[in-house]
Amino acid sequence: MIPAVDLPVALSYVQSVVLGIVEGLTEYLPVSSTGHLTITEKLLGLPVDADAITAYTALIQIGAILATFTYFGRKILRLLLAWVGGLRSAPAREHHDYQLAWAVIVGSVPVVVVALLLKDLISGPLRSLWVVAGALILWSAVMWVAERRHDVLAKAGAQRGEDALTIRDGLVIGLVQCFSLIPGVSRSGATISAGLMRGIDRVTSTELSFFLAIPALTGAGIYETLGNLEGLKTLGVGPILTGIVVAFIVAYASIAWLLRFVQSNSLLWFIVYRVVLGAFMFLALGAGWITAT
Repeated sequence: MIPAVDLPVALSYVQSVVLGIVEGLTEYLPVSSTGHLTITEKLLGLPVDADAITAYTALIQIGAILATFTYFGRKILRLLLAWVGGLRSAPAREHHDYQLAWAVIVGSVPVVVVALLLKDLISGPLRSLWVVAGALILWSAVMWVAERRHDVLAKAGAQRGEDALTIRDGLVIGLVQCFSLIPGVSRSGATISAGLMRGIDRVTSTELSFFLAIPALTGAGIYETLGNLEGLKTLGVGPILTGIVVAFIVAYASIAWLLRFVQSNSLLWFIVYRVVLGAFMFLALGAGWITAT
């Protein structure tokens, strides 16, 4: 990997706006934000394997994180207070919000551990567009199976809502979230699918996916920022802040839209989109229209 200090990278305001829009649109939709950012960076002529670009990809996620805090602010505060109260009082531990808070905490640990252990692989070879194309298609199969299970359980009246979530649910979904470290899988696609497979209804699975995103995205953003400060300086403070602000606005709208969408729709349209995009990428790569890195 070429250090960012040896490979200065400039980022224009137009590029930062485009990347901010892509981040905001795809972070919470089950289509893979990292995969779409990698594709977009390639189309914009940016070196996708440069440390500065890898760090920027993680850094603009701050906008999506802030959007989550803004949209779910009251509920996040409620869970935090329930968790603190449960640590202080045994009776408070019986409250479901305490269990839900622990589910989010426990579910956030696996992806952090795996990301640290496989950092070089994730930021290096896995950034290939061949990997993105393959992951888009292969994980679509998992999403399809999850949707079929959701339909079966829904007809049987055997689905669970937020009040029935357990710490074990958080752990299992958190383990599946680790697959999202592969560009093209999609963090939300992984966590929502895992929730559906666990018998959790679609809306609750989607909300839990949002909550699990907060520690994962925050940790990635801080880690990449601290590790690539020199490289980020070459991108410019203005473009970086622009990308974050744009990502915040678009991500907020995406959260609101997705929650309404999953109330009465399946993930089928996302699955179709992922397969078509992955197939087109294979065609473009095979024809030499674009290069993998």
